Amino acid sequence: MKRDAVAWDAAHRSAWDVASPLPPAEVALADAAGRTLAADLASLTDIPHYASSAMDGWAVSGDAPWSLRDGGATITRAVGSAPPLSDGAAAAIVTGGLVPPGTTGILRTEHGHLTDGGVLTERTDTGREPLGPGADIRPSGSEYRAGDVVIPAGTTLNPVHLAVAASTGVDAIAVRGRARVGLLLTGDEVVESGIPAPGIVRDSFGVMLPAVLAALRADVTATRRIGDDLDLSIATVRELLRGTDLVITTGGTGDSPADHLRDTLVALGATIVVDGIAMRPGSPSILARLDSGQFVVGLPGNPLAAMMGVLTLVRPLLAAMHGDAEPTCGSVVLATDISPAGDSTRLLPYHLVDGRAVPTAWRGSGMLRGLADAAGVLVCAPPGARAGDPVPVMPVPW
Repeated sequence: MKRDAVAWDAAHRSAWDVASPLPPAEVALADAAGRTLAADLASLTDIPHYASSAMDGWAVSGDAPWSLRDGGATITRAVGSAPPLSDGAAAAIVTGGLVPPGTTGILRTEHGHLTDGGVLTERTDTGREPLGPGADIRPSGSEYRAGDVVIPAGTTLNPVHLAVAASTGVDAIAVRGRARVGLLLTGDEVVESGIPAPGIVRDSFGVMLPAVLAALRADVTATRRIGDDLDLSIATVRELLRGTDLVITTGGTGDSPADHLRDTLVALGATIVVDGIAMRPGSPSILARLDSGQFVVGLPGNPLAAMMGVLTLVRPLLAAMHGDAEPTCGSVVLATDISPAGDSTRLLPYHLVDGRAVPTAWRGSGMLRGLADAAGVLVCAPPGARAGDPVPVMPVPW
């Protein structure tokens, strides 16, 4: 834990406080699933926008019997216009067909009897009530009227929302801004495939972080990999900041001669908001802000430590950038004791046994095994906790 490390809850709150919502964007409906609606969506038209038939059959006017218009040669469909029906007339119609003016009801095919002379009557052997006014007509505006709010602001859009929006006549939709993220993965000792040799490690960040950020509704737009070199670090972070809102780096957050993130941030004129957190694992996590309003988050090089940095700093930062509510902790009852940890908050993946939390045995900063199937992450204050105590928990975003 570094000398300037702040308490876990202060770091988490700082990441929320330092950011503001990104500007909204207009996207095509086909690209809007999963995005958050920026403003109330009002219907541009009545829905349905015309009176239509709910069934195949005949549009009829007045009481039976009815004379079939055109001898049944014309079928009313959902295009163009339908000539009005006079009293005692009928016209063939299909489901969704435009209801002619003067129609008093739709007589279903199975409920009608048509003579060779084009006279239509109701069947009397079906056991149903006689045709009533408005039967099987879908009136214009029965679902929405023009100007009605059909989807309120703040809704996370699902595929059915997109269909509703399309039915109102909308082609593009205003959604809340979503962070564009550049990833900088550092380290001379990392390989991207195969089994690493002794002293070399397999890259886990390249496959893990884009998926985690997608679950947090951010878009990774660029990924770079470099060795432990200060000049290259400065140049690459500067490059990634072009066209992104946030750059996330891995490694280089410690105090050794091979750790260059702080010097990189100084060279870029960044203000360090959080320089280390009193938590285990993940203590050497860094959050910085540039005068441009962009951010850099430095994650430790060990994967579990880095994921605790994501949950502590990146998750609340992105929530603020996306205009979401501040992330909060839930609570779970412990099944076992958790020992004190000096002045550090313990972040422990856990699973549930009979409804109570059991911390994983795989707690090392380089271990992901316990997090892979965790129910969440315990946030245990420095004094520790006893079995039966309620303890705050962070959900995992997947």
